[in-house]
Order: sequence, then structure tokens, then C-alpha cells
Amino acid sequence: MNNAPAIPRGVWMLGFVSLLMDVSSEMIHSLLPLYLTASLGASALVVGFIEGVAEATALIVKVFSGALSDRLRSRKWITAAGYGMAALTKPLFAIATGPALVFAARFIDRIGKGIRGAPRDALIADLTPADARGAAFGLRQSLDTVGAFAGPLAAMGLMLAWHDDFRAVFWVAVVPGLLSFALIAFAVREPPRAAADAGKPPPRFDRATLRALGGAFWAVTTAGAALSLARFSEAFLLLRWQDLGLETALAPLVLVAMNGVYALTAYPVGRLADRLPPGRLIAAGIACLIASDVVLALAQGLASLAAGIALWGLHLGLTQGVLAALVAHASPPSLRGTAFGLFNVASGIALLAASVVAGALWQWAGPAATFWAGAGLAAASLFLVARRPGPAPG
Repeated sequence: MNNAPAIPRGVWMLGFVSLLMDVSSEMIHSLLPLYLTASLGASALVVGFIEGVAEATALIVKVFSGALSDRLRSRKWITAAGYGMAALTKPLFAIATGPALVFAARFIDRIGKGIRGAPRDALIADLTPADARGAAFGLRQSLDTVGAFAGPLAAMGLMLAWHDDFRAVFWVAVVPGLLSFALIAFAVREPPRAAADAGKPPPRFDRATLRALGGAFWAVTTAGAALSLARFSEAFLLLRWQDLGLETALAPLVLVAMNGVYALTAYPVGRLADRLPPGRLIAAGIACLIASDVVLALAQGLASLAAGIALWGLHLGLTQGVLAALVAHASPPSLRGTAFGLFNVASGIALLAASVVAGALWQWAGPAATFWAGAGLAAASLFLVARRPGPAPG
């Protein structure tokens, strides 16, 4: 007997949009650290800087696109514009001849991600009943993550078939990116705005709006930022593979394994978050991150590396969809775009700091020091996050 409310069709479509774009993006990103270091001569510090700036850019842009979607009272076409920008930048990776153009391509691609992120998450919240939001965000995250391991798997197969031809793989990645844009443009419908909002002036991005978001929202945001500070870019998982002397062409298996665990856990964890105190799930996720960092710091071969990667994926499955559902519960409906944007800008600043520090530690103190530092920061964040990270669902 299952009395859980059905997940709306629009949420499924947005999940498949995310899946296709992640196939496109991860075909490139699963190879990019190795391409930068092995083919273009970049250092680990450069990789950390590129990854940190790129991901932080995506998260920072979300605050503006989210606020704009609240002000225009329209989310779909802002989201579609972000997917379209990301799709059109994919060829730049294939033609890059040095780290500078890769940085530019990654930067523009992540601006597209930033534009679409907050309006898309707010659209999911608008489409979904309150008692199914954990499941909806978990489903979207699971489908997104299916793409995140299908992309590296495809990249690995093509690299083996084409004898490590990075550029050829990057050209193939253009196709699913274009399909993602087509799907959101033609298959997703935006729900009508609530009648209660019809007579109100559009919200502005000012101090009054920040106060209107409320204490529960800011508690969730603080928890999310603390967790991001403890988790640096997954590019360092790929570099750990390389550091252990494993086959370069098989390096995408790192993201295949991590995202496989993530995809399998995000949806059931989301369902649990609709019924259980979400703080417990987030605390369990941080414990998995600590364990992952310790295992990766001590890793000597494939078995220990695989265990650390699996724990990293489990950590993501236990935390990311739950935090998104908490933001939706904690924020007023008319300010959801702004709320998701602010949540992500806080996480973005923390992620930038974490990735740059990780790159510096890797270069000057070695791989183990990077992961020991991550474990320490995760342990420090556990106290803050395990307090009350937000409202219970419902």
C-alpha cells in the first residue's frame, strides 16, 4: 500500500533534461583534469583553481537568475536559456589548445548552469505538493546523476575505442547537450502562478526581501555552506586515480562509481526525507563524507579507492536532495527563486575556498593531506549541521 502522492510529469521532464545535460557535461568533465595535466601541462593547483572558480560561478549566478524568476513570475524560459548557453559552449572544449581557453569554456558553461539552477529548482517546488517535495527533488537528483555516470561511462568507452582521443570525445558530447535544450523548450510547461500573488507587486532583491525569507531559510543556508566548505571539487577524486598509477583511459570509472551510488540513493533518501527528520539524514551524509576522506587519504590501490568513492557518492545521496527540499519548505512561494539562489551562492563561496585550498594542499603537501583536511572540515561541520538545519517536511 503506497499513499505517496504522484510526482508531476513536469518534474519527470526536468529530470530527463538534467540527465541529458549531465551526459554531455560529464563526458567532458570526467576527462578534463587529466586532459589539463597530461595534454596541456597544467598543474594540480591550476586544476583546483579552474574547478573552484567554475563551480562557484555557477552557484553565484543562481542568485540573480533566481531573483529574476521571482520578479518576472516566470521560471521556464530562464531555465531554458541556461541549458541553451551550456549546450552551445561544449564545442569550445574540443578546440581548446591551452588552459586559458579551457578556463573560458568552463566559465561560460557554468554561467549557463548558474542561470538555470535556481529557477529550475523553484519550478520543481512550484509543480510539487509539499508532502512530495523530498521525493521530487530526490527523483530529479537521481535522474541528473544517471546522466552523471552515463557520461563518464560513454567517455571511457570512446577513449578506449579511439585511443585516448580527448577531442573526439568532446565533440560527441555536443549532441546530448542540444537534446537537453530541445526537451525543456518543448516538453515542460510552467504552472500558473498562485492567485494570492496576482495582485502583489513583483518582489525586489533588497533587505526587506532578505528579511522576509525568514530564520528557517537562513539556518538551512548556513548548514549548506558548512557542508560545501567540507567538500572540494570531485576533480580531486580523478587526480587520486592518476596519483595511484591507474590506467588513464579508465579514469572516468571514478565518476561512474560515485554517481552510480548517488543515483541509487538520492530518490529513496528523498522519500525518507518526506517522513523522517531531515537533520538525521544530513548528519549521516556528513559521517559518510568523513569516512570517504579518511579512506581516500589512506588509499593504496583500486579496492580502497573504490570504497572511498562509493562513500563519497553515498554522502551526496544523503544530503543534496534533502537540502533542496528544505530550502523549498523554508522559503515563501513567491521568493523561492531568490531562496534557491542565495542558498547556492553561500555554497558557491564555500566551494571555491575548499577547491583552491585542496589544490594548494595537493601540490605542496601531497594527496593524503588534501583528504585529511577534508575529513577535518567535515567533522567540524557535523556539529553545525546536526543542530536544526531547517523545518520538517509537510
